[in-house]
Amino acid sequence: MKKLLILVLMSVLIMSSVFPGYTAGAEENATSNDIESHTGNATVTPSQTADPKFRVAPTVILRPVNDVIDKSQDGIIELYMDNPSLNDVTLNVDARISVPSGIHVYGEGFGQAGAAGTVYGTFSVPPGKARTIYINVKGDKTGSFTVHFTGLYWPDDDKDDYNPISLTHPFVVNEPSPNPYSSKATGEKEEMPYTYIIGGLIIVIAIAIIVRRPPKTEVIIEE
Repeated sequence: MKKLLILVLMSVLIMSSVFPGYTAGAEENATSNDIESHTGNATVTPSQTADPKFRVAPTVILRPVNDVIDKSQDGIIELYMDNPSLNDVTLNVDARISVPSGIHVYGEGFGQAGAAGTVYGTFSVPPGKARTIYINVKGDKTGSFTVHFTGLYWPDDDKDDYNPISLTHPFVVNEPSPNPYSSKATGEKEEMPYTYIIGGLIIVIAIAIIVRRPPKTEVIIEE
């Protein structure tokens, strides 16, 4: 009987020492599997796209070319825009011109604003490109006048990253412009349409053929 009890106690001790190790191993395996499953299904979120910026600062210049106005010439302002090829963003420019009474300005891409005496224009220059806009200034009365140029430029659609441009320049009108309400530059020659040129050449050639045609000789035979 004592031997039987001793055997039972030994069996209990052996079982208690084996099962905790098995249980711990099972828990360890479950934890590692759980970690592996989470690790295998993990996804990397791509980084957010950076705000559009200029790698190299663009060039936006307002430069007076001619500030004397008369019957043969207009005042001229040059708006030069250059977006270096190292940039990946488009250069956008918003330009406005305020003029006093008696002064009229015209330029490619400029339109009349709601307020009298103000014109505006918006321009876009892609990377690696440059653009030059010539602004003609005309006057309908003599005197000295001041014209104000203001504007902003920014990359792509990021208008919060704007930079200002400005220019104030005097113009002298020695003689009123011959046609101050025309957008055509003063002194610019009108080109004759090609149809008129071709028609004129045909008429000249026809007249030359008629003039050079020899007269008919009549032969009279007397019986």
